[in-house]
Amino acid sequence: MSFIKEKCFRAAIISIPGIGTRHLRQLLAFYGNAENAWAAGPESYAQWEEAGWRHISWLMDFFRAKEKIDPIRLKESQEKEGIFTVIPEEKHYPKLLAECSDAPQLLFYKGVLKPQQEGLAVVGARKATAYGKAAANFLAGEIVKAGYIVVSGLARGIDTAAHKGALAAGGETWAFLAGGLDKIYPPENIPLAKEIIAAGALISEYPPGKPVHPGNFPARNRLISGSSRGVVIVEAAQKSGALITADFALEQGREVFAVPGPIFSEQSQGTHRLLKMGAKLVTEVDDITSEFPQGECAHSYCQNLKFNELQATPNSQESSLELFPQDTGYKEILDCLSDVPIHIDRLALLCSLPVQQLTLGLLELQLADKIIQLPGQHYVLKRL
Repeated sequence: MSFIKEKCFRAAIISIPGIGTRHLRQLLAFYGNAENAWAAGPESYAQWEEAGWRHISWLMDFFRAKEKIDPIRLKESQEKEGIFTVIPEEKHYPKLLAECSDAPQLLFYKGVLKPQQEGLAVVGARKATAYGKAAANFLAGEIVKAGYIVVSGLARGIDTAAHKGALAAGGETWAFLAGGLDKIYPPENIPLAKEIIAAGALISEYPPGKPVHPGNFPARNRLISGSSRGVVIVEAAQKSGALITADFALEQGREVFAVPGPIFSEQSQGTHRLLKMGAKLVTEVDDITSEFPQGECAHSYCQNLKFNELQATPNSQESSLELFPQDTGYKEILDCLSDVPIHIDRLALLCSLPVQQLTLGLLELQLADKIIQLPGQHYVLKRL
């Protein structure tokens, strides 16, 4: 079977309105491959009935609609937009997703997919707190350093913070969308989507032109968990899409992790419930990666990290200690910071330091890897 030809016909089939992943799977099961399905006509309808298939009224719509589509031209137009396809038979199809029984028989993607990549999902509330965004950003950065792809859904809040954390750490990230790749949702994440394409991939089971629909999000969530060895829920209210992802993860035999939050925070009620139900508590990345013992890391990020470690001087630890500011003013800043993000204006009120000294101190502490600056001039202590 020619993968190029097979993908061409599968993409044409899935582009027909009303024909989804389930119908594509049925066509492949009956005809053997997409090329045979495309060549079939209404005369084969009776064969379906004779074989015992039910609820197949959509077949006649498929036979009529395909006459108006040129698979080759469709493929060329999609590739001009940088949209490519991959099927489970190919090596660069997401490795773990291919092992799932309901893996899509065709995925659309923009960016780069590499063979044998494994993901760890970081998902959570759209209406995330500053604490949640900081946690997602930090954990995502540490996850890519451990050699995994950070997988999420490009949604507002936790998903956005996770993608940004992975990119800031020089890693790769996948974003699964709930619609066609030609329309980025939410629109404010278009710049982020472009960054992801350059260092990872946007992925969807929906063809270009397919609008985002609320019912698509749960289906999208199963791809996030299916592509990952485990799912980290950073923040989730009692009723949250992130909890749906956790359910899919359990069904797929994936590990579920949860980040604890303030007991008074509505956005942590769902994660706390997961912890009570047996999800693994996460306060640092080792809580996640220790569940997945790895041999020699093949990921390019890990290889670069190991090379840099070999190049380090014997006194590198002493150098990092010398970088830590010893000024008592800096100690006062550290005393005012915690795991909860605080705005610079609030920090100025708490610290009895001139603005110029406070600004300089914050910069020095960032260089010393003691604190993290978050969007909107918020700061938190960096967990060592």
